[in-house]
Formats: sequence, structure tokens, C-alpha cells
Amino acid sequence: MTRDEIISRVSEKLRILRAEVGYTQDKMADIIGISKKTLVQIEKGRAQAGWSIVVTICALFRETESIQFLLGNEPLEVLETIAHEGTDYRKEKTLGGKVWWREIARVGGFVMQQNILSQHYRIVDQDDFRIFSSFEEIETRHRLKELASEAMDS
Repeated sequence: MTRDEIISRVSEKLRILRAEVGYTQDKMADIIGISKKTLVQIEKGRAQAGWSIVVTICALFRETESIQFLLGNEPLEVLETIAHEGTDYRKEKTLGGKVWWREIARVGGFVMQQNILSQHYRIVDQDDFRIFSSFEEIETRHRLKELASEAMDS
């Protein structure tokens, strides 16, 4: 999934999301920081939301069915993966991938998983901390081998 795909998907579902949370166009526009006119244009498919608006929407409404249907139960992880382009910028505790993830590989205490909705990959350690995320399978497999090698050397 790319940044443009996420922008397109969130823009297409904005009206449904607004209905799900029960907001008027005025209220929704105010919450996400755009004019009502811009919101109407997005809802009618005449314009798309910008990246910062999509990030705002996903952050503020991450627990709604609409956003979880689009990006899974960890929508912010999907956005972070795209924004940081897969770099190892922090370690974060996960739920271990019991619901939205399928295991791809397991090497030296690390598990490579793929999100069944967004299709992005991640590596978690034996304590379910996210070590790495990327939309690139080859890059993720390479990082998995590096992590396993580093663990064996230490």
C-alpha cells in the first residue's frame, strides 16, 4: 500500500466514517481542521484529502470500524511505516499479531508477519515488540536475517 492509495481510500470513505461517528459536516470539518466546503468536495469525490488530513483522520478515528476496515486494528502503524519508509525508528509493544497478522517466517527469536488488510510487513521479537516495518517483503526478509545474525553474535 502506498501513501497515494491510503489517501484515496480514506478520502473515498470519509462520508461513511462521518456517518459512523454521527457528526454533521460542520462538526467533522472542524474536528479534522478543514473547511466545510473542502469536506463536501472530498465526500463528493471532487477532491482528495491531503496526507496530513488523512493522518489526522486515522489518528482521531483509529478505533472506528471504517478505519479498521481500511487499515486493520493498528492504523497508526500502517501510517508510520509509510511515513518512515520502513526505518527502525523505535521499538513498540504489539499484541503479537493474533488477529490481523499472518506469520511469514520465524528466525532466531524474531517473527516476520504480514498484515492481512494493508499487506505491510513487520518484524516482532520474542516479547512482541515491533522492531521493523515495511511494505517491501525483500527488505523485511533481509532485516530479519540481519537481526537474527546480530542476536547470534551477541
